[in-house]
Amino acid sequence: MGQEVLLVNPWLALTPGDDPAERIRQVGRAHERFLAGERRPPTMRPVVAESWARSAAHIRADATAPIDLADDDLEAYRSAHPLSRVMPIFRDLLGGLAEDGDHILAVCDEHGRLLWVEGHPATLRGAASMNFVPGARWDEAHAGTNAPGTALAVDHALQIFATEHFSHPAQRWTCAAAPVHDPGTGRLLGAIDVTGGDHLANPHSLALVRATALAAEAYLRGVGPLPQRPQVAALGRDEARLAVGGKPVRLGRRHSELLVLLTVHPEGRTGDQLGFDLYGDDVNPVTVRAELSRLRRILGPELLDSRPYRLRTGVETDLGTVARLLDTGRTAEALDAYPGPLLPASDAPGIVRLRRRLDDRLRAAILGSGDRRLVQTWLNRPWGGDDLEMWEAYAGLMPRDPVAARRVAALTREYACNVSATWP
Repeated sequence: MGQEVLLVNPWLALTPGDDPAERIRQVGRAHERFLAGERRPPTMRPVVAESWARSAAHIRADATAPIDLADDDLEAYRSAHPLSRVMPIFRDLLGGLAEDGDHILAVCDEHGRLLWVEGHPATLRGAASMNFVPGARWDEAHAGTNAPGTALAVDHALQIFATEHFSHPAQRWTCAAAPVHDPGTGRLLGAIDVTGGDHLANPHSLALVRATALAAEAYLRGVGPLPQRPQVAALGRDEARLAVGGKPVRLGRRHSELLVLLTVHPEGRTGDQLGFDLYGDDVNPVTVRAELSRLRRILGPELLDSRPYRLRTGVETDLGTVARLLDTGRTAEALDAYPGPLLPASDAPGIVRLRRRLDDRLRAAILGSGDRRLVQTWLNRPWGGDDLEMWEAYAGLMPRDPVAARRVAALTREYACNVSATWP
């Protein structure tokens, strides 16, 4: 008889027989080594180690989640959010846990903004010390590894246990979260989360939040299609294409740049920040205000807020789709969804940064995949034909291909001549 194999669920924080206290110490030591420069502690769950790497690219381990929305802005935003329809289901299935004094029920949108945080007042006060409050931004880029934020990043239900949290202020908590989708389109709407003590690190809590998310999706399926969100296409085109309610809205170059910048900053931007993103140090505040005023007339006050400038509702973007696919390691799908660089004719500093960041991420994923077909696809696209590094990778994968060898040699000579011509 063969040896019995124990199948371990990678989304659960603890495996059968684990000592929670020892696991906290073990992961805490791994966290310290990671912060000291060890990139992939061998004792870590892959989903947590990968999340730490993503988090470290954005924040420090002592960071506290920022507040994005408050007061009337928060109330208006969450009352219009699709998940407001299923809050009775969340409260019915998970409200008992929130009322027992040891747990918190939290719901966030697709950007990781907490919309509802409910529970016993004493427990809520403890969570408030790390800004786990309505309106706070708990995606990985702002709060590090945590159950709702990481569930959004990987689009899967999971637990995050104690010292698995990237940010030190969150490490005394354990949480289980599951993403919630629009059943009609598959679009990510947000996540449902239960936060509490170490005792939450059991299979039942994960099963409960997952079942609650499925119940919410089933309800949304029954009430009919959700209102269509505005959609922005800005990859591979010089002017963005905006569709609101299925109707196209014509945008010029500057308004395209402004709209893209606002989509990647859902927390909002001041006029000065947008001016720097558009013009760099040569910013003219009067020009920026005029452009924003014209954009507001095009979009309407129901879509664009001021003080700070931000979009009042979530917007689907093609660059966001590519980034989410890369976040979950779906490189081939990301390449399929990438029709070209972001607003390629734009020289606005903020757009140039976004363009380079997305291109670099996609190129790195393709090169790291070692997949000949993905490299070849990139090279066959209009923007990839002169990519020397990608041709070198392709030549390495296809050493007998004379076309690849000749192309590498030609591009090497061409780039060497260009460097020589510009050398002072």
